Amino acid sequence: MGITRPFRKETRPRGLARLDLWLFRRVAKTELPIVDNALLPLTRAANRSKLWVGIAAVLATSGGRFGRRAALRGLISLGITSALVNLPAKWIARRARPSIKGVPEARRLRRLPTSYSFPSGHSASAFAFATAVSQELPVLAAPIFTLASGVAYSRVYAGVHYPGDVIAGAAAGSALALATRRFWPRAPKDPINHGVTFETNRRQGAPTGRSVTLVVNPSSGPALSRDPSDSLETLLPEAKVLSADGEDMAELLKQAAAGADVFGVAGGDGSVNCAIEVASETGKPLVVIPAGTLNHLARDLGLTSVREAAQAVANGTTSTVDIARIDGKPFVNTASLGTYPELVDYREKLESKIGKWPALFVALVKVLREATPIKVELDGEQRQIWLMFIGNCLYQPAGFAPVWRERLDDGKLDVRILSAEHPFGRTRFALSVLTGTLGRSKIYDQMVTEQLKVRSLDGPLRLACDGESFDGTDEFVIVKAGEQVQIFVPEPPENA
Repeated sequence: MGITRPFRKETRPRGLARLDLWLFRRVAKTELPIVDNALLPLTRAANRSKLWVGIAAVLATSGGRFGRRAALRGLISLGITSALVNLPAKWIARRARPSIKGVPEARRLRRLPTSYSFPSGHSASAFAFATAVSQELPVLAAPIFTLASGVAYSRVYAGVHYPGDVIAGAAAGSALALATRRFWPRAPKDPINHGVTFETNRRQGAPTGRSVTLVVNPSSGPALSRDPSDSLETLLPEAKVLSADGEDMAELLKQAAAGADVFGVAGGDGSVNCAIEVASETGKPLVVIPAGTLNHLARDLGLTSVREAAQAVANGTTSTVDIARIDGKPFVNTASLGTYPELVDYREKLESKIGKWPALFVALVKVLREATPIKVELDGEQRQIWLMFIGNCLYQPAGFAPVWRERLDDGKLDVRILSAEHPFGRTRFALSVLTGTLGRSKIYDQMVTEQLKVRSLDGPLRLACDGESFDGTDEFVIVKAGEQVQIFVPEPPENA
């Protein structure tokens, strides 16, 4: 037996319901054939959120770092909103659908919805996605909200919702999308040049790239990204550009540093990490060319393109960046132990087959389901933990979603620990993340230090730094020992 579509008998509504019915009838009397050709396909495209998932796919593949963030925040907001609005909210309100007697035949949907009317799920999903995307990509706010408004209006125009339904749905969707910032803060768009000390050294400027050797890792970056070698040869015609395709990256970087006054690397954070070791050993300034997937260090230094990196070399402006070490291995962004190295290893096994981001998602699900805590001593105190995050310099904000740093030379380690010493640890972690209360949870600890001694009670540990995993020992030190490196950066605004 099928589900009967819930219609309301139009019998003397009062107050706002009366206004809602009047507005609905006014829209029903509107005859705009041109609008029919646009709104009806639009409302069909929004069924099951196909429209928003398609836009998310485009943003993720072609929108760069903030495009990926926008796509992910949009899909998360969409999922939360759909789960809350289409199930409990509609069930609580139980408002019947409007009668379609006065709606022209040409604009009626072929399949009429069978759920309750209030609030509008289509409108909630549309505004959740639009609000989420516009937080990360404000430039898309006008077109994405126009599209969302079109979807919302189409639901009234097709006769399946009252105006009040879509207004409530839009408000709910926007509120839930804004609430995602509780557990996933929005990243700043501007480079971090307000806290970093910039030192201008014109003697190191090389407008044509004379005495500069650059090593390119062609395997870095998204699958469709271009090899930056040609651009570098055009922008710095006298620079020597080497490809690490099939070569040992560390050895090639050492050769580059030995034969030039300035050397650099084009790749992701793993490639940069390799170059940092060479820069520390030789004392030579380093060029960081963003050519990876995330480019954390380059982004923090304000380097967002190959052209900006080349211009920094030409200007000769450098910045001082701290180097931290875990078990002797250097890192300039983050290091970790516990479940994260397992995630990195499993992702690397899959990414050549299904791509990096799908591999990361599959790896995350596997690790969350199968991971076991590790037993360690931290400065002599025995602990059982799921994960330890170590930031090179202090990260913001507090909690387990660190996003940005205000300085890259503060001499500090930012240590964040997810404890496994309390019952229902994984459940409590998930709930505290969703509610934005992780910083106050008993399963979360945070400290600022310059050195931390670690001894594993489970044997040698698998460690990770700057996105690369490696085999560590069972007893080691995480330390900031005053090591620094000079990296070329854009000129600060006041000197530009």
